[in-house]
Amino acid sequence: MRIVIIGASSFGLAIAEELIETDREVVLIDKSRELLEQAAERIDCGMIEGDGSNPDVLREAFRDEDDVCIAVTNASEINILAALIGRSIGYGRVIPQITSNALLRVCCELGLDDVINPHAKVAEDIVDMLTGDDDAMKDPLLKDDLLLTRVTVPDRLAGERLDLPGQGRVVALIRDGEEQLPGRDVTMQTGDVLIVVLPRDRQEDLTKAFATD
Repeated sequence: MRIVIIGASSFGLAIAEELIETDREVVLIDKSRELLEQAAERIDCGMIEGDGSNPDVLREAFRDEDDVCIAVTNASEINILAALIGRSIGYGRVIPQITSNALLRVCCELGLDDVINPHAKVAEDIVDMLTGDDDAMKDPLLKDDLLLTRVTVPDRLAGERLDLPGQGRVVALIRDGEEQLPGRDVTMQTGDVLIVVLPRDRQEDLTKAFATD
């Protein structure tokens, strides 16, 4: 089995490292020569410079029907396209990374059942920890006037400042699978997951502000 990873981001490299540790054959694809050169300093695997959504590039990496194609670029649309092309070429399993809830529904309609949604998973873990869903904590930290929740940034809010309704505060930002404490000057990007604390009675305002439609 050959595992082809599209996207030499920190997330893509982390996946590659874990697979190499289990003696899997890995091929990394990225359009950036610089990123591939940086990756070569960390991992030992096959590398192809090119567009991972290009059929010719995916055919070059393909060996047989047992191969797996994992698309983890920063663009969900490209990941979906790469997965569909990979499936048509003959990859036995295709796994796109998706950060948009709307595109998750599209994946279901296209029959792309194996989907990575790291932002939502990390956000869920943070919320579970802070609200006391862990068995080690019997009571949530926030249970009266304040609410701890998460929202995903839609396309229309990309480039905007972290201004929230109802005196809300962003306590953490998850971008490309990495957690960070956002500064005042940070602007939002499509697919960012925000961990937010706000008055409980303003939750509806927050939901409307970050609606995808």
